[in-house]
Amino acid sequence: MKIPASEFILNDDGSIYHLNLRPEDIANTIITVGDPDRVETVSKYFDSVELKKGKREFVTHTGYLNGKRISVISTGIGTDNIDIVFNELDALVNIDFETKAVKSNLQQLDIIRIGTTGSLQPEIKVDDFLMSEYAVGFDSLLHFYKSEHIQHKEIQEEIVKHTQWFKEKSTPYVVKFNESLGKQLLSKNVHLGFTATNVGFYGPQSRKLRLDTQDPLLNDKLASFDFNGLKITNLEMETAGIYGLSNLLGHRAVSMNCILANRPNKNFSKNPTSATEKLIQYTLEKISNF
Repeated sequence: MKIPASEFILNDDGSIYHLNLRPEDIANTIITVGDPDRVETVSKYFDSVELKKGKREFVTHTGYLNGKRISVISTGIGTDNIDIVFNELDALVNIDFETKAVKSNLQQLDIIRIGTTGSLQPEIKVDDFLMSEYAVGFDSLLHFYKSEHIQHKEIQEEIVKHTQWFKEKSTPYVVKFNESLGKQLLSKNVHLGFTATNVGFYGPQSRKLRLDTQDPLLNDKLASFDFNGLKITNLEMETAGIYGLSNLLGHRAVSMNCILANRPNKNFSKNPTSATEKLIQYTLEKISNF
């Protein structure tokens, strides 16, 4: 069945609306970064770059590393942007741009987020690497989709109970990484964690400048949460949306995080650029050996 033009929107050159990409522009392995400037920080390690495109905050480079074709794309910040990027990435491989219909044989993408984050646990130090095994989303993105079958309801309910969750906020949802892809990226140098995805950087992450927060103890409550040994380890702004949509769309996704801030220890990385670049190098080495 043909998808209406109002739903599947293309530019005049036949590219997908926001990302400005055509199906041949992306690889099956995709790295996402938040910052558009970080795209080149990743692609400079490629042996060759065949494509550079950009529109708004969405910048894409596609090239080769050790014979493997890889794309790196910036998402911007937040799960609202993740909704755009992941639906359009899926459309690039699973919708026929000529007939405007969903393909009968669906393609699976490997998607690896390389991002920065703040630790909630004192033993997870600045400049450490962390892979998100689980993520809890404090946004409402996944609730707009039929998604209950991928949500971990028991953990969600315990988070609501433990934090005395304010009923006016969106109900938290818990989703999981792709285990097989995670095994390919994990090593003894990487913490395995449970990531909280927030809807903002300041108040939603309990930072106070001039505005009071609704629950000043929220970070402490998150840090003390324990579900059969599963503790919330860090805060960022995209991972839960990435895991939710990837699970629903049938793609494999893993979020790799560089710890730049330790909230309980109240310190910040002395060289965040170098620390993040080391995570990029680590991840690329793992990907090139898939």
